[in-house]
Amino acid sequence: MDGQEIVSVAQGRLQGRRDGDVIAFLGVPYAAPPFGANRLRPPVPPPPWDGVRAATEFGPTVPKADYVPMYVPLFPEVTIPGQDCLNLNIWTPAVGNEGLPVLVWIHGGAFTNGSNSLPEYDGSAFARDGVVTVAINYRLAAEGFLYTGEGTANLGLLDQVAALRWVRDNITAFGGDPRRVTVAGESAGAWSVNTLLATPRAAGLFQQAISASGGAQHYLQPEQGLLVARELAAALGVEPVRAAFAALPPDRIALACRELITEVQTAPDPAKWGSLALSQQPYVPTVDGDVLPRPTLEAIAAGHGAEVSLLIGTTADEARLILVAAGVIDQIDDAALAQAAAGYGLPAEAVAVYRANRPQASPGDLLSAIVSDWYFRIPSIRVAEARGAGTWMYRWDWASPTLGAGHGVDIPFAFDTLASPGLAPRNGEHPPQAVADTTHGIWVEFITKGAPGWDPYDTVARTTALISDTMRTASDPGGDERLLWEGRR
Repeated sequence: MDGQEIVSVAQGRLQGRRDGDVIAFLGVPYAAPPFGANRLRPPVPPPPWDGVRAATEFGPTVPKADYVPMYVPLFPEVTIPGQDCLNLNIWTPAVGNEGLPVLVWIHGGAFTNGSNSLPEYDGSAFARDGVVTVAINYRLAAEGFLYTGEGTANLGLLDQVAALRWVRDNITAFGGDPRRVTVAGESAGAWSVNTLLATPRAAGLFQQAISASGGAQHYLQPEQGLLVARELAAALGVEPVRAAFAALPPDRIALACRELITEVQTAPDPAKWGSLALSQQPYVPTVDGDVLPRPTLEAIAAGHGAEVSLLIGTTADEARLILVAAGVIDQIDDAALAQAAAGYGLPAEAVAVYRANRPQASPGDLLSAIVSDWYFRIPSIRVAEARGAGTWMYRWDWASPTLGAGHGVDIPFAFDTLASPGLAPRNGEHPPQAVADTTHGIWVEFITKGAPGWDPYDTVARTTALISDTMRTASDPGGDERLLWEGRR
């Protein structure tokens, strides 16, 4: 790249926006609008354009509804109307560069919310540190992950693959090296990262990966996908077939999806939803035998993605987000703790181990630790165990005054975007810059050098970095609790 704000990509020329030493190219389409003839179909390349296309403002967001109400104050949404919603944003150093490492960010949001235009995902700090940064949109909820047994499934996953292909074919125009791509994500984005490791269509599109707060457990078997499709169709008054869904306005489907996920996340009936009553994730990739040929962890254990270096980890108290947002963490007593733990497969003697390790903890605190392990930490460890070499494990420990070291607290520190609006309900009024310096520095080290600065994970030492304002390592932290889940999770 020659340092100018105009670059040429396969579809035409783009005009970016300079901000000091960084140039941003925003709202760049990587696929055609997923509407009309393209509705509920795999992504196709974007059409070319004449002249110079302005890439100075964020592009449209995909169809989606608001978060489940309890999460609305904690995760501000951005909604931008328009059809070119399969777009990406790029931040690159505003000097002549070539061969720079590339970060491709996949946002979280339970596969139903989020976008690439959230202020906390601004890639300027990474670009400042020599990393060309790309943040993508992908189709969400039913538009991206509905399974009806017809045609091609996992459209949101195919969107991610299409974005990675666009990066491979065009990133040199922005100074990036397509042979030095790290794909990263948090929550649903992290589950996407691990799923991409298992997806044959993504092979060779990235060389490194970062999975923040996500394992490989979130997928649907075909019969579960059909259950979700039937329930959604019943709510909408249509047949559970692709053509019927495609005939409805996307916004109407998005609202129905929110109602369904609200039920699954707040008052699920196990007799109706089965295992989804625990996972609470009705819109995730389905093992369709094509895009995702086999369950993610099974594919990883068989060697898929073994050539990709992986940095994987969780926050120290992921589930505190859920219990605090729901307003129940202080209402849980010992009886409720025992009942909930049993639902996750832990007997009373296992709960006693958690209690002994936290003698001052309330029953709500203990439940948070148990759910954090079931939902996030143990599944992430299982990915590391299945992969063997080329994997680094971390635990992110800084505790905010509102959510502790809860789910989603860490990402503004990784992006070094602590001044972004709307973060105080999650991170408090004065999040410490020292934690951002450490967290962001570790990500930059991994992206640029291929290793984060501590020993890889194995099943003997189980070396794990503990990250806050500093980084130190420990051997198998929480190992006695990890052992409780053997054969259970």
